[in-house]
Amino acid sequence: MIIDEFIDRCIERIRTKAIVVPPLDGALRPNNLLDESEVILGGIQCPDNAIAINGELWFSSMNQLFKLNVDVPTEPQLIIEFGADIACMASGPDKSIAIGFEDGKLLTGKTEDRTLVNLVDLKGLGCPSAMTFTSDGRLLACQGSKNIENPAELTRDLMQHGRSGSVWVYDFETGERSCIARNLGYPYGITALSNGDEILVSECWQHRIVKFSLQGDSRPEAVFSDIPGYPCRMIELSSSELMLCLFAPRNRLIEFVLREHEFRRQMIDTIDPEYWIAPTLKSEQNFLVPLQQGGVKVMGIHKPWSPSLSYGMMVRLDQSQSPVESYHSRANGQRHGITSCCQIGDRIFATSKGDDCIVDLSMHAGGQS
Repeated sequence: MIIDEFIDRCIERIRTKAIVVPPLDGALRPNNLLDESEVILGGIQCPDNAIAINGELWFSSMNQLFKLNVDVPTEPQLIIEFGADIACMASGPDKSIAIGFEDGKLLTGKTEDRTLVNLVDLKGLGCPSAMTFTSDGRLLACQGSKNIENPAELTRDLMQHGRSGSVWVYDFETGERSCIARNLGYPYGITALSNGDEILVSECWQHRIVKFSLQGDSRPEAVFSDIPGYPCRMIELSSSELMLCLFAPRNRLIEFVLREHEFRRQMIDTIDPEYWIAPTLKSEQNFLVPLQQGGVKVMGIHKPWSPSLSYGMMVRLDQSQSPVESYHSRANGQRHGITSCCQIGDRIFATSKGDDCIVDLSMHAGGQS
């Protein structure tokens, strides 16, 4: 494994002038399944962090926590409004819930009578990006980066070639916490496999999913590499397969900027982050946004195959973490910035943070190979 990584680094140095982005082909072939999926909730600002609790869909919207009965067409119910925006959430096997905030605070508690009670302030974790519970009740939490304080500034970490992410384990019975992985390229998703003592982490800036022991005594092993997008949250389905969200696509323009160090430094120092050449949740129709080759409208039509800074994509992986199916909202679609998903019964729900809606993927999931 070490020799393979060394060879890969050598080859990458030799090919420094070649800008290659993996094609969307095979199981990742583009389609319109996300755009064709049913919208169960629209017009909600920046929905994110979907989790299942008591058969209901809980999700965040900025600094607010909502729950939604997915079986009855009703408005979402506001549970709690916090003083800071919610960055990540996780639900445990014993009705536990954990919430990480963009200001670095981390809270945990129980859900009783369908409300949050007994929230306890844990030792702070800077830039929390993702979390999950193990089957024995321990909390796994990802610190996206030590170089930024707010997860909302994740593209700044990308432009600075950040590799300072880490994964932590919290044991509530003993009150201890330990770090089991360091020097990661913005870990943005995590899940504990139910069939063993292993966890999977999506390493966003390295475009891969890595697997390592929960004990932290093994080197991370890449199980899905060279992903043509920026992977974020993922869940293990009841079938032991995985569902992976990608919040934005890779393209040659961004890859070029990441290699042009002087240009990149000037862009960071002199331009508002909103107008950087960087991945985004939604490509705004603003004349100040960087033009992207064929991404510009042609005769008033935005072509679905145009290069884009935003995209909608989810990938279903089999038990060996190989892609078997994907769901897309292409460059001209309306379901971009897919950041989280959850499973309730046989239904899969995903949050489109870029287009302010939540979709039900059930009519497509498992139906295409």
